[in-house]
Amino acid sequence: MSASAAAAKKKWSPFDIGAFIVLGLLAVITFFPFYNVLIVSVAKFEAISKSDFYILPLSFDLTAYKLLLEDTKFWTSFLNSVIVTAAGVAFSMAISVAGAYALSKRGMPGRNAMLSLILFTMFFNGGLIPFYLIVKDLGLVNNLLVMIVPAGLNTFYLIIMKNYFGGIPESLEESAKLDGANDLYILYKIILPISAPFMATFALFYAVERWNEWWYALIFISDASKAPLQIYLRETLITSNSMLSLMAQTLAEQRQSAKVYAPALQMAAIVVSSLPIIAVYPFLQKHFDKGIMVGSIKG
Repeated sequence: MSASAAAAKKKWSPFDIGAFIVLGLLAVITFFPFYNVLIVSVAKFEAISKSDFYILPLSFDLTAYKLLLEDTKFWTSFLNSVIVTAAGVAFSMAISVAGAYALSKRGMPGRNAMLSLILFTMFFNGGLIPFYLIVKDLGLVNNLLVMIVPAGLNTFYLIIMKNYFGGIPESLEESAKLDGANDLYILYKIILPISAPFMATFALFYAVERWNEWWYALIFISDASKAPLQIYLRETLITSNSMLSLMAQTLAEQRQSAKVYAPALQMAAIVVSSLPIIAVYPFLQKHFDKGIMVGSIKG
């Protein structure tokens, strides 16, 4: 009897059934908020009751998406987020990889002192006011770089990368040095190519952080033309329904569109702002477990 046939004949135990039910309920509970956001975003004004909580879609109307995509402020903030994400990932990966590779060398002078100082930053910081003064003195206020440079390095990611590089056999580098290669050549021509899945995992982590960046923008960005998408989304979500209804109706009248349900505009903004990251996740998800586990085994 083949293994597949034996597995097909295996009966489910009460524990298996219970685990399936519990995990299924957890999956439904996790997925439902996203489902609710989606069906509200396509709701028609006339089909909506006073509640924003729905199980079945009451209508299908893309007016909210049309108004959102016709808003120039949306596209300006979207472009800002794309720039911050692309530049931020490149900058963060460059300094993280270089720092982790250097710190993985046990013979590096001052290695332990540097590691101690880096770990110190995971638990303590100077506070918001000194941080603001430093950023101001660096000329980063109302500058897109304020969302890239100060948050450029994640200490936790750096430590995992260091552990991973430390686990690569030294014989690989020694053989390359015998052929005349220096450390920089070894890193970018040998180490990184064999670490591509591992690097892809952390590139995605950094991309999610930069795409969702709003705190630095909220504090340091006052120019609306430089605000990222998350600030646009925040303003849309915290706007009262009465004000948002007036804004939606004004936009609809300007574009000769039908009446718009205000929460539909809010939910449409959430859906559109989430799509880029959701689209990338399936291609890199297979690397997550391997990347984290490989980097966390060795100390």
